[in-house]
This record gives sequence, C-alpha cells and structure tokens, in this order.
Amino acid sequence: MTARAIMFQGTGSNVGKSLIVAGLCRALTRRGIAVAPFKPQNMSNNAAVTAEGGEIGRAQALQARAAGLAPHVDMNPVLLKPQSETGAQIVLCGKVFGAAKAREFQAVKQRLLPHVIESFERLKRTAEIVLVEGAGSASEINLRAADIANMGFARAADVPVVLIGDIDRGGVIASLVGTKTVIDPADAAMIVGFIVNRMRGDPTLFDAGMAAIAEATGWANLGLVPYFAGAGRLPAEDAYSLSEQEAGHAGGTIRISVPVLPRIANFDDLDPLAAEPDVALTMVEAGQAIPACDLVILPGSKATIADLKALKREGWDVDILAHVRRGGRVLGLCGGYQMLGRTIADPEGIEGYPELAEGLGLLDVETVLCSDKSLVEVSGETVADGLAFRGYEMHMGRTTGPATERPLVRLADGRVDGAVSPDGRVAATYVHGFFADDRQRAAWLDRLGGASDLAYERGVDDALDRLAEHLEAHVDIDRIVTSAR
Repeated sequence: MTARAIMFQGTGSNVGKSLIVAGLCRALTRRGIAVAPFKPQNMSNNAAVTAEGGEIGRAQALQARAAGLAPHVDMNPVLLKPQSETGAQIVLCGKVFGAAKAREFQAVKQRLLPHVIESFERLKRTAEIVLVEGAGSASEINLRAADIANMGFARAADVPVVLIGDIDRGGVIASLVGTKTVIDPADAAMIVGFIVNRMRGDPTLFDAGMAAIAEATGWANLGLVPYFAGAGRLPAEDAYSLSEQEAGHAGGTIRISVPVLPRIANFDDLDPLAAEPDVALTMVEAGQAIPACDLVILPGSKATIADLKALKREGWDVDILAHVRRGGRVLGLCGGYQMLGRTIADPEGIEGYPELAEGLGLLDVETVLCSDKSLVEVSGETVADGLAFRGYEMHMGRTTGPATERPLVRLADGRVDGAVSPDGRVAATYVHGFFADDRQRAAWLDRLGGASDLAYERGVDDALDRLAEHLEAHVDIDRIVTSAR
C-alpha cells in the first residue's frame, strides 16, 4: 500500500492547522479510510513519548489517536524544543540530535530533509492517505530557501497543499490573497484550495469574502469552518493558549494555581484539571502574584535552571514558600520536581553553560542534569493509596536525596519515583500524564476537598468525534480526498 497525501499549511501560526488535521483524521477513519498524520518539522515543548522510546509533537500524538493509531516517530521526524529566545534542541526521528541557534538551524535543515522524506515514505506504506501538517506560515519567504516544513517539503515530496486562514484574527482575505502574492509562483501552483477557520456569527456574511478569495487566487473554496467550541477539550500544543485554561472555571471550589514558566513543557498535564467543573485553574502569568489557593503545581520545563531563575525574578518563590507556611500543598512535575529540591547542578552545560543553582528547598533532594534522556511510557500506582496511573517519563537528570525515601509512586517495573515531604504537603514526580487517570485525579481532588465524576479520556474521544462531524458539515472533505496524490 502506498498512500496518497495532501498537506495543510497556514497563513500563520496557530490558525488551527493541528485541530483541522486531527478532525479530518477522525472523519476519514470513521469513513473506513486508513489515514496517518505527518508533520515534517514541528516546534513545541509539548511532546509525547512513543512506544519505541522516541518523542514527537503532542499534536501528532493527538492526530494519531484520532486516526486510531499509536504515535510513531515517523509522524514527526524533526521536533524543535525551544530552550531560549533564539535556540532550540533538535530531536531527529525521536532522539536528541543536537542544539542550534535559529540562524545556525537554517544551515542544518537541508541535512535533515532526507530523513524527513524517508519517514514520509515509510508512513505512506501504512495508510491509504497521509494528512500532512505544515508549520508556521507558508509565506515566510525569508526562510524559503532551506525550508523543510512547508513549501520546501511539499515541492520535494510532490504533495498538493490546502491553505488555512483564521478569520478570528481579522484580515483573513489579505492573509490568503497576500500569500498567493508573495510566494514563488511554483509554490503557489501547489495550492489546490483554501479553508477559512474559526468563523463566529452568521457565516453567510462572509459569502462574498470566500468568493473574493477564490477569484483572486484561483484556488478552490474548500470550506468556511465555524468556531468549534469543543476545542478546549482537546490537548493544545502551543503555550499561547494556556492563559485561556481558566476560562469557564472561575466558579470551581478547588483552587489550583500554575506559574507559567517561560519554557513550560508538557503542559497538557494540566488539561484533565482544566476540564474539571469543580476546579478553578489559574495560569499565573509574568507580573502576577500567585493567588491564595489549595494547590500550586510547578510544571515541566525545557530549561529548568533558566525557568527557576525566572520564577525567582517574578517573586513566585516567595509566594510558594508563603503558600506552604499557610498549609497549602505543592506538586512538582518533572522540571518542577527538580526546582523543589535544594540544588540543581548542570556540570555538562546541558542547558547552556555549567552552573549550580539553588532550588526552593521544599524537598530534601538534589538534581544533577545529564545528557542521558529518559523517554519511556510507564504505569504503576501511588505509594500512599495504591491507586493506578499511566503516563510517561521525559527528562534529563537524576534526583537523589533523603526525600526520595518517601517516593510518590511505584512503577510497574518495581522502581519508585518522586518524593514527598515529611508532612505530606509537598510532593513531586518525574511522571507526566499523572492526572489523565480518572481515579488518580479524583483522589487528589478528594484530598483538596472536592470530587470528580469526569471521564477525561472518553471526553477527548467524544470531542474528536464532534470535531469530525463539525468538519463533515462545513468542509468539502470529498474534494480534499480527491485532490490528494
């Protein structure tokens, strides 16, 4: 079997490409078509672990789930994980390849293209159709020469393109028509149609707009997609949406606060809590104090020492220590676990240059960062109550110290992980995905004085089904399928 393929690019970042591809994966799967998702190059600190011990972007893991597939490294061969304003770790075919500044990466990309094409060709042998997602904007002509994420890939692999614009941002006519104007004519010829996403209000008010875009570009009108309210039930990939997490939960009786660190990672750990009606989840932005709450969660980080320094600059360390003195609880996840200890050492300069940083001192542990990266799916139970969980580890570093003698979890392979303070109010673990298990999450909320009857994973699949139905109603899926080659 060799699949046909079609690619979805955007007029900009965060126009809804990932969500539309996920919805189409589910829609085609429901039609009985074998479909697989693919993204040549992704940039995100929200990653997922694959069964073979690699990592890919969280959006591709969701798309795989929508297609009824297990995530695989071939679905996202190049993953960039930002570590600073201008640099990122490069993950190639699931494993750390190196690191580069933005300008340096331009020279590296062409070395990666053969690996991208090989992954794509392998994936094509597993499906009838491959839905390819671009990255950022199709009109970044300043980056076109070395591109492997958008038109560079489309041309190299001879994959037709659907261009997506976001009307919610405003200026969508100019964005779509302007893309046709600025890109190379040979690139523009790859585009077979366009979709306008996130329409609010009466869609007939934009009939003339859709016609104007089609006339100016010569591309087929493939659909005007109304805003999909269920998007909040699906794991987000971009940290830009984090400030929206608390919307609709202000009335929750359990107050949970999360400092939004500059390099926050694997923040989908918070999604099950955000979905809980009884939880008021506050994402604390820079410049804000951590409010009075029941639980503070320190999330994962791609640059733990740098984020620890940022936390202290914001005064959040003072807020957290005061929270603990008042009897509040703290949970550290992965990088947050490391920050709760006495020190974090980076002797190899994994995150920049060798240094030793003083942590918050709430757990009697020390962490040494190292180049070996733990990437593995795990399961087990919490030590205190024997409740099961499933999740994954994704971290660089070893944490030791007296507090680890009071571990938070026991893994199925017999290992223990994490630490708990003597009074039980401060806890931490390297396990991600901890709260996706309904029993585990309910137990935590019960300890905080609340309750839960939410079936989180079922809710994700229900949202994917509704998204598929939404796209079936508003997108010309038949034409998309026939346009693939």
